Amino acid sequence: MMKNTITQEDINSILERTHWTVEEFHGKCTVVVAKLPNGFILTESSACVDPANYDVKIGIECCKERIVNKIWELEGYRLQCIISKQK
Repeated sequence: MMKNTITQEDINSILERTHWTVEEFHGKCTVVVAKLPNGFILTESSACVDPANYDVKIGIECCKERIVNKIWELEGYRLQCIISKQK
């Protein structure tokens, strides 16, 4: 029977094999690039108005959370494509 769900384990497997790159810009912007195992690239950025409030760790956390959410969406789309072809 065909698997019809995406699990946290599926996402974790992707994340474990993802190559992450982080860059900082102008003392108040973080850009995170994720190269997924299949070569697909996802990017996110986080910035603040005042450099005094900038924390790169928070920027990375925000960007990675958004990227993980995108991976969930993309994996759901991929699964829907597979299931729809089988009908």
